[in-house]
Amino acid sequence: MNLVENLEYNTERPHLIIPEYGRHFQKMVDHAVSIEDKEERNKVAQAIISVMGNLQPHLRDVPDFQHKLWDQLFIMSDFKLDVDSPFPITSKEDLRQRPEALEYPQNHPKYRFYGNNIKRMVDVAVKWEKGDLRDGLEYAIANHMKKCYLNWNKDTVEDSAIFAHLKELSNGEIDLAPKGESLTESNQFLKNRVQKSTRSYNNSNNKKNHRNNRNKKRY
Repeated sequence: MNLVENLEYNTERPHLIIPEYGRHFQKMVDHAVSIEDKEERNKVAQAIISVMGNLQPHLRDVPDFQHKLWDQLFIMSDFKLDVDSPFPITSKEDLRQRPEALEYPQNHPKYRFYGNNIKRMVDVAVKWEKGDLRDGLEYAIANHMKKCYLNWNKDTVEDSAIFAHLKELSNGEIDLAPKGESLTESNQFLKNRVQKSTRSYNNSNNKKNHRNNRNKKRY
């Protein structure tokens, strides 16, 4: 009967600051905090750090591993442990300080199906000197735009629509319509996509069949 009355439930126990180390380890840290003699307290802290290192041998090659252990020790003591640390002690304020929010590029292109890389390519092409190299780049960009368009629209698309979009994205700097350029046929893009999909499906089936045959007994 006494054993039942003395049972401890986790809901009634103190909160574990770093649960990965367990409750017995937390009790060791609490005991170190309660030691009045500083020299004895330092010895116990060193012993605790040694045990912490043994619990995580896979991290011993990590840079500043010891520094990390000491930080965890002070965190588990709620920064109440007064010992001589070989590393600067991180304050509770620094630990709770929120990092600055990252600035993410907010791009909202009109034609999202082309992607941001197309706009970057257009910006680069505009800066090039006019000539054969720039003409080749402009044609390659228009062809890629047509391919991207067909990835979202399963039907065909007229070259004139691609040229109009390219002219708009380049602020009128690139206009392939008057040059009479002809892009790759839509059917060719769609055919290549079907062939690629079929090839991926066949490769997947071949691997599956190979695994099944490997497990069969051979006499």
